[in-house]
Formats: sequence, C-alpha cells, structure tokens
Amino acid sequence: MTQSSRFHLLAAACAAASVFSAQQAQASGFSVPELSVIGIGTANALVANPEEPGAIPYNAAAIAFHDKSVWSAGGLFIGPSFSVRTATGDHDSEGADWHGVPMLNAAIRIDDTWAVGMSVNAPFGLETRWPVGTFPELTRTLTQQTPLGPVTVPLSPQPTQTKAEILNFNPTVTYAVNDNFAVAAGADIYWAKSAQFNSTLTSLDGDGSGWGFNLSAMYVKDALSLGIDFHSAATVSMEGFYTAQNSNLVQAGALPASQGGELDLDLPWRLQLGVRYAFTEDLAAEINWTRNGWSEFQELTIDLNDGRTLVSDKNDWNDANAYRLGITYTPRKGTQLRLGYTYDETPVNDAFFTPRIPDSDRHLFAIGLGQSLGDGWEVEAGYMYVWNEQRDFRSNRPYQVGGPTNGTSAYNGEYDADAHLIGIGINKRFVAF
Repeated sequence: MTQSSRFHLLAAACAAASVFSAQQAQASGFSVPELSVIGIGTANALVANPEEPGAIPYNAAAIAFHDKSVWSAGGLFIGPSFSVRTATGDHDSEGADWHGVPMLNAAIRIDDTWAVGMSVNAPFGLETRWPVGTFPELTRTLTQQTPLGPVTVPLSPQPTQTKAEILNFNPTVTYAVNDNFAVAAGADIYWAKSAQFNSTLTSLDGDGSGWGFNLSAMYVKDALSLGIDFHSAATVSMEGFYTAQNSNLVQAGALPASQGGELDLDLPWRLQLGVRYAFTEDLAAEINWTRNGWSEFQELTIDLNDGRTLVSDKNDWNDANAYRLGITYTPRKGTQLRLGYTYDETPVNDAFFTPRIPDSDRHLFAIGLGQSLGDGWEVEAGYMYVWNEQRDFRSNRPYQVGGPTNGTSAYNGEYDADAHLIGIGINKRFVAF
C-alpha cells in the first residue's frame, strides 16, 4: 500500500472516530420531559400543582398536600417523524413508527409529616435511521490496488442509526414543614437500557448506569401555589462493544479491530419554577419556566479495552429554556379537562449540528382528560403534538476528509420534524396506614 493511500485510510479512520463520539453526546441530549399522563395533557406545566397524582414526578413535595396515598401506572407512546431535503432529494428517517415507555409512580403517606415516593420514567430517548446516500458529501470512496486486486473503501462515515433510551428510577422522601410548606429530596438512578450508535464505518451497542440527586419544595396558600424542582447533572458510565464495519480499513490499520469500549455520558441538570393559581374551584392555570443545563457536555472520551483512546472530543451545547402553560377545568364532579402549550428552545447550535439530532426550537400543543371511576380509581388520557420549526442548515465550513462532520457543509439541508404523543394511565388513591 502506498503512503498516499494509507493517509487516506487513516483520514477515514479519524472521520469515523469523530462521528462516533458526536453521536453519543447527541443521543443522550434528547430530552423527553413527559413524566405522567396529566403531564402530557398540560404540556408538563405541573411543578406547582398540589392536587393531581401525576404532578408528583414533577415535584415530589406535592405528596405532602395529598390526604391519601396513591399509585399510578401508565404508558407514553411516541410517534416521531424526521425528514431532510439535501442535494440528493427528500429523505425520511426510517426509525420505528412508535416507541413505548413506562410512566409509573407511587406515593405513600406515612403520617401527617412524612411521605415516601417512587417514580419510574424515561427522561431521555431518541431514534433516527438515515438511509445511506442521504448526505452526498459523505458518499465518496477510494479504490486502491492491492495484491488481491482493487479494493474500494468509504472515505467518510455517514450516520445511519442512533437509538437510545435512558430510564430513571426516582425514590424520594417528603417532609411537611407546616400546613403550607413542604420539601422533598431524592435520588435519580439512571439506567441506559439500550444504546445503538451506527455509521457506515463503525457501530456501538452498549448500556450503563449513573446517578444524581433532586430537591424540590412547594408552598400552598389558598388559591396560590408555588413550586421549585431541581435535578442535578449526572454521569452515565456505559460499556459496550465497538465494531468496525469495514474489514479493509481494519487490515490496513486505519480502524481499530472490533472490541469492547467505555464512555461516560454527562446528562444535564434541570431547574424548574412554577406558579399556579386557582381562579375558581373548577378552573386553574399554571405557568412554568425550565432551564436545562446542556452546557454540561464539554468533553467525551471513548476508551477501548486494548488501552487506546479512540477519540477525545469537545462539544459546545447551550443551556436552554422552556416556557410552559397548563390549564385544568372541571366541568362536572369527577371529570377534568386539560390544555397545555410549551415553547422549548433547542440547545444545539450550528457549530455542532448533526442529523443524529436534527433539533430546532419546538412548540408543544396538548390536551387531556381525567375521569373518576369512584372508590379512589381514576383513568387518564392525554395527547400532545410536537412541531419542530424547520431548520435550514447552511454551513460555510466545508467538510474535509478526515475531519469532523458536525457543523460542516456535509449536513447542509432543510430539516423537518414532528411527533405525536399519546398517554394512557390509571390512578388509585388509598389510605396506607
């Protein structure tokens, strides 16, 4: 093999490593803030709600204002759609049509002062699957003469599949300071139950775990309630298996052989503030402000089992805000109607844009229904439509073989995305002691 061709193969290896690290960060950065069925119906404006069981995952201090214990079981079903128009035409992501994740919650009143709770939900998740050829600048190949004849290898890695789902197990303890004020503390135990990050040159399957903490408080006085909820940043340590997709690059020494690897994923902190006011016994409205600490993504390092570092890559995401409005209305005893709207800013700037998360500012429109069945039983349903503003990404920074792809002209195109979310669930209120 000539020195020139070996340079090209090594360049391809560097490009593969760059995308490999970027896809990890981007996949873990996709937030799914829907934590309960009522959350779906009110666009997640529940930080200051002292009445509904579905508000407890948003602020565990709310348990103190419930006169009974409660358990809730539900499911969130997400139907996403991603598409892009590039120089080769219109392309749709070929991921699964629908994804289902659990929403489980239990809150047990021990006495008038203390309570404990447990929530299980999936706060991070994503799947995109782009057909090969979607991004024309990444379809170039090199044909090299060898003793066995001509060998053709790709020069650039195109992202093909990104799939990740992270569950959160959230045990909490609540203390009622007095009749109007309560505080809560808990742990966020994260389990990355599945993660797949593939390109035309490399792939990785893995899982892992990590933990953080959360603190919350709620103040209720007559028709007014105030809430605050904070979740710390956390690191999920993942172990997986890295696979080189092209044996020619491995034989040439341009790609490491398939083997195990490790990666630490930094999840963002989250701060939420809420104000709720009950205008009448039947009508209430809540506004929320959420700040997501996506700037926690500073560096990602992939270490292989043979002791080599495949890549150490920096990222530059922005902290981002979300503004929420939720309305509940009870037209008759036992029946509650819900409406919600959220404007959610994207943390992904142009310098690190990637089609693994074709993110943009989002608008969330929500509607929901809760119905009492008697004897403490309740059923709930919610629907949300998520519309991403079109992102016309046009970079003036040309892609160079062997260099990073994110934020370059390789990903120029018009990106569109939306999603349908459906939630169904059941609650049971009961006296525990």
